[in-house]
Amino acid sequence: MANFLFVYTGGAGMAQTDEERAASIQEWTTWFDSLGENVLDAGNPFTGEAKSVANGGEVSDGPVGTMATGYSVIKADSLAAAVEAAKSCPQVKGGEVTVYETFNII
Repeated sequence: MANFLFVYTGGAGMAQTDEERAASIQEWTTWFDSLGENVLDAGNPFTGEAKSVANGGEVSDGPVGTMATGYSVIKADSLAAAVEAAKSCPQVKGGEVTVYETFNII
């Protein structure tokens, strides 16, 4: 099995009411539960703050490319299997999930 980084972009942001937040948390919890022990790091949402550091140390406000809104790390048998898991992620209802395969070098 390999590890995969799910990078979340877009979406409606945080739910506004307590009921909406509870429903959202339940939806994510159900999805993570469906992945079972394949969830290595459920991750967290990101704030709207980002800085980019370029070659030579130049710092700019904002991200490189599209602002990410959160992440998770899972393990799966293949990139195709990780993508299949991402299809049922609550994030895809209003945003997107980019799936990256990782590998150990250290």
